[in-house]
Amino acid sequence: MTGNQPSAFDAIQAVDYTVIIVRDMIAMRGFYEGTMRFSVARILSENWIEYQIGATILALSNPGLTADDAPIPTGSAALQLAFKVPVQTVDACAAELSNKGIAILSPPTNRSFGHRTLFFRDPDGNLIEIYAEL
Repeated sequence: MTGNQPSAFDAIQAVDYTVIIVRDMIAMRGFYEGTMRFSVARILSENWIEYQIGATILALSNPGLTADDAPIPTGSAALQLAFKVPVQTVDACAAELSNKGIAILSPPTNRSFGHRTLFFRDPDGNLIEIYAEL
């Protein structure tokens, strides 16, 4: 924790983009474009694909600066992404996932903290949450 001294980091006002370092670009693109229905906003190279989701960019990238890092074990989540939707959409998303044969980790559930949540994984094992405020 810092004191009351100003910092250059005080200028940060939002998350501009999130990058998922992928194991399998083809599978991940198929998932985010086919299952999640995200439209490609920009392709900078075969190693960098961007999706515009509201005010935020979600990018898929093959390892670059992290190429020498030990890989995350298969079946382990490197990150969790949460996408907010209307309440009735949580159940509709679960139905679509089931119809596509995607395993659901936690079905639509009303939580004590005021969210209805649905959890599943992308092809690389990252945790995806679809939620609505109740």
